[in-house]
Amino acid sequence: QVSRVESGGGQVQAGESLKLSCAVSGRSVGDSAVGWFRQAPENRHSFVAVISGVDGSPTYGVSVKGRFSISRDSAKNTVDLQMNNLQPEDTGVYHCNFARRANNRWFPDGQWGRGTRVTVSS
Repeated sequence: QVSRVESGGGQVQAGESLKLSCAVSGRSVGDSAVGWFRQAPENRHSFVAVISGVDGSPTYGVSVKGRFSISRDSAKNTVDLQMNNLQPEDTGVYHCNFARRANNRWFPDGQWGRGTRVTVSS
């Protein structure tokens, strides 16, 4: 059974940083792409970042490019998201999930975990 546990969220002021971590069990993070998605208060999930399972290359959503950085540690089987210069619009519950690409967009490929909440105040 595959499970993902997200951690590292919190409450910060605009301009501050947080580092999220996704610990995966039951499947290797190198097997396929793993992404981070943000669930906004209105409950919609939006794509944040993904790291390729093939070569480890990252892809970012437009709103976070240049501020966020995704990485993975195959030995620990984790995928991290370093978030710098956080803004109020980054607020939400962040979930990690395996991801698949279709029509030049990234979609989650598995059930959602509990996520970790990020709140950014101005």
